[in-house]
Amino acid sequence: MITSSAPAEIVLAPTEQAGAPTIVHAAELGIGTGRTRRFVGIEHGAAVSYFFVDNEPGQGTGLHWHPYPETWVVLEGEATLTIGDRQLTATAGDTATVPTGVWHQFVNTGADRLKVLCIHASAVIIQTWADEPAPTESAERTDA
Repeated sequence: MITSSAPAEIVLAPTEQAGAPTIVHAAELGIGTGRTRRFVGIEHGAAVSYFFVDNEPGQGTGLHWHPYPETWVVLEGEATLTIGDRQLTATAGDTATVPTGVWHQFVNTGADRLKVLCIHASAVIIQTWADEPAPTESAERTDA
């Protein structure tokens, strides 16, 4: 039997001091010429980053991977997700998580626009593309 003197939970007292809360407006997050937005957490005091992707039918990401998990939330439309050697279809309301280090991509296979929130479990975005030799931080591509 293993025993531990460590507490089962850590209780912290909240603070009234929130600092200066800010709103990051969508117009500040736009990248490229499309409707995709990129939020890099470290630039805003957050521990996560994300892409908000808004694609036309047939558009999608290139094949890539991250050194942390990524979670996709399909907000509108239909996507074919490739995660490793599997292909899945996701529609509005569906969520999928890509494990650390697994090649993945998605494409809008529906008839309407696809809106996906791509949540990166990292304060910085690190992506290695199948067509690039090394990882890049906050890649300038417009896809997630």
